[in-house]
Amino acid sequence: MDRLVIDAEDVNCLQRDILDEAVVTRDVIDVLVALDRAVPQRCEAFGDYLVALVVDFAVWQNRPTGVIDRDKAHWLVTTLSAGEGPTVTARRIAFEIVREAERCDEALIGFALDKGHAKPARFWPERVLLAS
Repeated sequence: MDRLVIDAEDVNCLQRDILDEAVVTRDVIDVLVALDRAVPQRCEAFGDYLVALVVDFAVWQNRPTGVIDRDKAHWLVTTLSAGEGPTVTARRIAFEIVREAERCDEALIGFALDKGHAKPARFWPERVLLAS
């Protein structure tokens, strides 16, 4: 990582050697999102892996399953917007979580729909459900 580049070989190493048997936690996600922000050159595979990992963790592995409640939404918005604001990958993560979750707190929906952020092509707003 001292090269200030994340390439496909680094992503394979992360998947195979580092996170393969690891328990994913909020702290692990925070570190990976910070890495996305800190490393100026990242391959597309890293972004795709990070999006899939965070969506799976936030929506399906973390209770309540399928729901982004107020606590999770606050954590996600804080993590994804840290520093100088969200990266392109962080924006994708927010949109994909809103799309994937069965219910989602308004804080994350608002963050994902912020007009200052470009919408990724994969976002389908008809799947957005507001939490009661």
